[in-house]
Amino acid sequence: MTPKVARFLADHQPATPCLVLDIDRVEANFRALRAALPLARVYYAVKANPAPQVLGRLVALGSSFDAAGAEEIDMCLAAGAAPAAISFGNTIKKVSAIAGAHAAGVSLFAFDCEEELAKLARHAPGARVYCRIAVENAGADWPLSKKFGTTVERARELMQMAGDLGLDPYGLSFHVGSQQTDPTSYEAAIGRVAMLFTDLRDAGVRLRMVNLGGGFPVRYRDEVPTVDMFGHAIMRAMTRAFGNDLPEMLIEPGRFIVGDAGVVSAEVVLVSRRTTNDPLRWVYLDIGRFGGLAETEGEAIRYSIATPHDGGPTGPVAIAGPTCDGADVMYHHSNYRLPTALTCGDRVELLATGAYVTTYASQRFNGFAPLAEHYI
Repeated sequence: MTPKVARFLADHQPATPCLVLDIDRVEANFRALRAALPLARVYYAVKANPAPQVLGRLVALGSSFDAAGAEEIDMCLAAGAAPAAISFGNTIKKVSAIAGAHAAGVSLFAFDCEEELAKLARHAPGARVYCRIAVENAGADWPLSKKFGTTVERARELMQMAGDLGLDPYGLSFHVGSQQTDPTSYEAAIGRVAMLFTDLRDAGVRLRMVNLGGGFPVRYRDEVPTVDMFGHAIMRAMTRAFGNDLPEMLIEPGRFIVGDAGVVSAEVVLVSRRTTNDPLRWVYLDIGRFGGLAETEGEAIRYSIATPHDGGPTGPVAIAGPTCDGADVMYHHSNYRLPTALTCGDRVELLATGAYVTTYASQRFNGFAPLAEHYI
């Protein structure tokens, strides 16, 4: 929690549940990542938090943007981003979205199959395209390897096909998984991409770009490697794979930019035990999986929780949301312990919740409104 967020919560006691996010921390994170990887262009993953205040600050800092849909492209343009600074990075796009983005001046598109490539050739003629390859996501708390990406062999065929269709075969991309905690995870992926660069160059296809994706982690309950460690690992692997002939490098951070800039303030609705002598207490908050904490699915992302009773005796707890749905349980098996003094009406803070919480929140499940947002 940054000092600005702590002061805002103390001074204003905003109604819960709410997100309070420090825009200055967003800027500091952006600058730290750019310092760690000065040769890479930062394309902020808009889906992490598309608030106008976040996008506006990043536009002022010279960031580019990775958009997942037509609506996010519109948000970036409204915030002042140039169309040339936007990548349509989703490999699954409606024809209307492709055509609209192309008409707006967006010229960079991702794909990972022949059918999507054909759509791009027809509705974004002449666009720069990059093919996403599937790589291992070991070390990531939130893997992304099942739904996206193709094989190296198929990518070779598709990039040759792109030129034949009148598109510009610009580069290749991969993603090592979100909240990636192993800096060496990029090494094998970079090696595979480099070999494909060579194969395609020999086939007469001139690639110029590698999109390294995102994945840079933030600290939740456990320590994570620093962004400098990731920067060193990536540049060591790039130099080993490409020598002095480095391609253009793009990175798509989302969580790292906004995650630890935000705090969710919530209220304890109920603390109860299922049986009289049960050591496990159930703590129900006024925000849960349907209120924006979707990344707690499978207890994958484990947020730190601050309470007004920290420092006192603790005991084991399960932590759940307020809805009348049995799936609305955040943590049951992750060994959470909270103060025994915690009671109904207490305010608690879920730390480093600036990423994905607002965009995952349901609109009116059980009648609950989406959490309020305060950008300071």
